[in-house]
Amino acid sequence: MIIVTGGTGRLGRAVVERLAEQVPAGQLGVSVRDPGKASDLAARGIRVRRGDFDDPDALAVAFEGADQVLIVSGPADPAPHRVAIETAKAAGAARILYTCHQAANLDSLFAATRGHAATEQDLARSGVPFTALRNGFYASTPVYLLRSAVETGELIAPEDGPFSWTAHRDLADAAVVALTDPSRLDGITPALTGPEVLDYAEVAAIASALTGRKITRVTVPDEEWRQAALGRGTPEFVVELTLGIFRAARRGEFAVVDPTLPKLLGRPATTLREVLAAELAR
Repeated sequence: MIIVTGGTGRLGRAVVERLAEQVPAGQLGVSVRDPGKASDLAARGIRVRRGDFDDPDALAVAFEGADQVLIVSGPADPAPHRVAIETAKAAGAARILYTCHQAANLDSLFAATRGHAATEQDLARSGVPFTALRNGFYASTPVYLLRSAVETGELIAPEDGPFSWTAHRDLADAAVVALTDPSRLDGITPALTGPEVLDYAEVAAIASALTGRKITRVTVPDEEWRQAALGRGTPEFVVELTLGIFRAARRGEFAVVDPTLPKLLGRPATTLREVLAAELAR
């Protein structure tokens, strides 16, 4: 049985939907915090059980009978992911897969990618065959800034650098390939990225063209942005985590384009323009 954690989240749900096209429902299971949100999956014969990285006992029940477990990563802290790895191993999983990040590095300026690097080490130490899917930076991320930018005409953020924005649907398809054809992706994968690197000025230009609204990229000092975000009520840990993204981008940590993803999919990787066209139309 293949178990997917976070089966009601954006990436986890996409993986399950694509898996269901190739694998009998009785061979699929999801581990979710709220089984009620996965009632439609249960109605299709997919096993739904409550699982939470912070509740090892429940997670053990969710992973029962697993041949493969796909751990869809959560926040930056590697400790919950370590619990999931240990639980999958105890459940007898023959293979553990993990949604990692293209910039995973213990020296990263972005806390999440340091956490991903630590989890890769935990996977290697587990003694269980594993695949760490080094996913590109989610192409939906700029939408959070663009929603307000479309209204105000300004995309205000700290200085950044290039990102290889990558579509959720492409990464979901890559995870399905990894789960159904283990020979294709083993161990730590190359960066699974979109087809180009674009900074926020270029993101603003694309959004301007798509919406017909002039959006100007406005760069502000880190501390000015930090104080403004705190003033809006943004939690301090979120502010610091976000600033880490911009600092890492300035150092070029996300400026990577790799051919692995389109080769794996057998088609071109989705462009940021395509993602934004769909997202901004909602």
